[in-house]
Amino acid sequence: MRLTIERLRTLVLASGVLLIVALIGFLALGRWKNRLILKELPHRLGADIQRQANGFVYTQSHGGHTLFKIKADKVVQLKKDGRAQLHDVEIELYGQDGSTVDRIKGGEFQYDQKAGLATAAGPVEITIMRPTEAPAVAPGAKPPLAQKPGPLANAASEAAAGQMQVKTSGLTFNQNSGVASTEQRVEFAVVQGNGSSTGASFDSNKGQLVLARDVELQVHRGQETIVLRAAHGEFQRSELTCDLTGAAANYRNGRATAGRAQVLFREDGSAVRLDAHQGFTLTSATGAKIAAPDGALDFNEKNQPTQGKLQGGVSMESADAEPGAERSVRGSAPAAWLTFTPDGQLKHAHLERGVTLHSEQSGAGAPRVVRDWQSPVADVDFRTTAKGQLQMAQVKGTGGVVITGESQRAGAAAAPSRMAADEVTGEFGPHQELTRISGVGRASLEQTTAAGVRQITSGDRLVAELGGTAGGRGSDVAQQIQSATVDGNVVLTQQKPPGGGQVAAARQPAVARQPARPSEAPEAQMRATAGHAAYDGGSEWLRLTQGPRVEDGALQLSADKLDVSQASGDAFAHGNVKATWLEPGKKGAPGGPAFGGEGPAHVIASEAQIHRETGEATFKGQARLWQQANSIAAPVIVLNQASQTLAAHGAGKAQPVNLVLLSNGGLQAPDARGRKQAAPSVVQVWAGELKYSGAERKATLHAGTSGPVRAQSAEATTSSDEVEIVLLAPGNHAGPNGTAGQLDHLTARGHVVVSSNGRRGTGEQLVYSGETGQYVLTGTSGEPPRMTDPVRGEVSGEALIFNSRDDSVSIEGQGHKTLTQTVAPARAVAPARAVAPAKAAGPR
Repeated sequence: MRLTIERLRTLVLASGVLLIVALIGFLALGRWKNRLILKELPHRLGADIQRQANGFVYTQSHGGHTLFKIKADKVVQLKKDGRAQLHDVEIELYGQDGSTVDRIKGGEFQYDQKAGLATAAGPVEITIMRPTEAPAVAPGAKPPLAQKPGPLANAASEAAAGQMQVKTSGLTFNQNSGVASTEQRVEFAVVQGNGSSTGASFDSNKGQLVLARDVELQVHRGQETIVLRAAHGEFQRSELTCDLTGAAANYRNGRATAGRAQVLFREDGSAVRLDAHQGFTLTSATGAKIAAPDGALDFNEKNQPTQGKLQGGVSMESADAEPGAERSVRGSAPAAWLTFTPDGQLKHAHLERGVTLHSEQSGAGAPRVVRDWQSPVADVDFRTTAKGQLQMAQVKGTGGVVITGESQRAGAAAAPSRMAADEVTGEFGPHQELTRISGVGRASLEQTTAAGVRQITSGDRLVAELGGTAGGRGSDVAQQIQSATVDGNVVLTQQKPPGGGQVAAARQPAVARQPARPSEAPEAQMRATAGHAAYDGGSEWLRLTQGPRVEDGALQLSADKLDVSQASGDAFAHGNVKATWLEPGKKGAPGGPAFGGEGPAHVIASEAQIHRETGEATFKGQARLWQQANSIAAPVIVLNQASQTLAAHGAGKAQPVNLVLLSNGGLQAPDARGRKQAAPSVVQVWAGELKYSGAERKATLHAGTSGPVRAQSAEATTSSDEVEIVLLAPGNHAGPNGTAGQLDHLTARGHVVVSSNGRRGTGEQLVYSGETGQYVLTGTSGEPPRMTDPVRGEVSGEALIFNSRDDSVSIEGQGHKTLTQTVAPARAVAPARAVAPAKAAGPR
């Protein structure tokens, strides 16, 4: 909004100069009523006329002072109609102290004694001398009076800074009413400029000067010419007021108009107050405009405005264009209060009762950016550029401020944003664009990407640096907000549109998206809390610090730092990562994969990455996951909520995947009555990698650079290429005699080696049952399973069965009789017992 207050002051000063010039001219004629007693002129001419070489001279004095002189080459008394004619008349009018001489010249004056009218038959010229000087011909002339110092000291002194020339014709003076008037054109000239009007009148009784119509004044201020026009003008001498109708001032940098304006003057001619009604408008040369139905300005003795008020609905418009960029600003408020600097520049504006600001900017290759400001109250600070242009520097809104924005590239979906706070301060750049916004009290920032991802960040205090239309890295939202910080009770929520696909969201503008149908319910939102948040528009990442925590469906996570991507919704956690998955179905989310136990699952790690698109969470750096007694430790653990899967990856021999499970198949131990019962057993497995499916409740472990897969329990140790583990279903963990465990069965495959109580067995597959506590070792037709016993030696068969509960071994064959032996190197050996033929018990 490039408007200088000089344009406001110009309207006041120009109207003052115009009317004061005209007033002085008509005041000079108005003195005729008191000083030139026309009805007695025929009688006085006979007694007081002195015949001189150049005609007749009439002088009238009072109290020793000359009031006026009338000079005429010829006076003719017309006896037929009682009128008198004066030819080649010159009237000299003196001040009370004889310090000024004004002259009125006319070729012919007629006086109608019966009607009381004096009329100038032709043109009249009025010369008004500078009031501070008295010519030598003036009786009692005094030295010049001192002028009040300072530029624009008052409008009257400005106008009278030299001789003033007034020209008119058809002038009529009515001695009965005291009104001098003309319907002809009135022209006047001063050092500062010249002006004119059509028709004018002066009522000496009321002290009222009326410029009937077509009022125009041209005032020269340095190199600039100001043109003031008005449909009608009136000046009340007793009230020192000037009323203009349909006034318009044109100047080099713009135009000012008022349907009706009144200027109140001091006695020295300086303006006190301007009141404008029926539409008050200021327009700059670039098209910037401020308007209101009513306005008022107060002025100091130097005609500098001090304060003002616009009311009835204030509107502001501004447009700015430069190569490659276009900007426009609109604003409105019911009322505005203005404050000015000592030199008359607009300093501050206070707007109330509902303030709105709307800005748009666009450029070649850049997105179209639209912003809207709404607040009950706004305070605007102004600055003056090096070229003397007035610009908004800062705006502060109170009482609850909302700023909405939208950025859109050609052919792309719109990316809306919204900021709100109890108090908001905005700073403007050189092109009147908002460059920085800070909000205090219930501050929030809402953004929606072109893909439809909606993110809301709230806190106690928010500061945002806004970008322009320049191209660069990042999406359209990044072009709106370059960076932002939020402090105190930070809350972040992020939600994808219904349907969850970026393509579906990008097909339609944000404003056209319809509410979600029941079958298209919005995805579970991510919610994060922290003490501080920092957003970078270039990368579109939001970093949360000071105790950040995040909830994403059934996932709850905390860390030292948390980075959230606005574009994708992904989150990265750094330092002391702790995560918890609630049970499936809690909070309407699928939860994490149930890892054999019941209740929540927990994870700790050095860092974590959450991919919202896939529902995958990756934990790195001494990661450990556990659910009840089951746990996994590995350098990398990956969980997927959507597919209910889990994967763990080792890093060589030093950092293998470590799996810990609880089984019911432990050794039998006597109770208090001497009865044997199964005891829970812990099973540990080490591998290169692990994959787990929550739907199948099955885990598969493979060998890697860390070596073969190793499994260990209290009864046995195995080594193999691969291990497959199946867990019991939730709620089905009760084993024999009331013991609890999660492992259903374990299968080891490929180069299997099993060791138990000094025995060593080899084969291709080993199956362990958590329900029975048995290990069944098998081989191939060419390479059957073998077992080496320190007491019995080496045995072989189709299947070797280890029973962990009674420490017995069964050897099963096919087509021949087998024996079952119990060998216990650490305990007494149980006697052998006969079994059925091998064909009755085939391979397990």
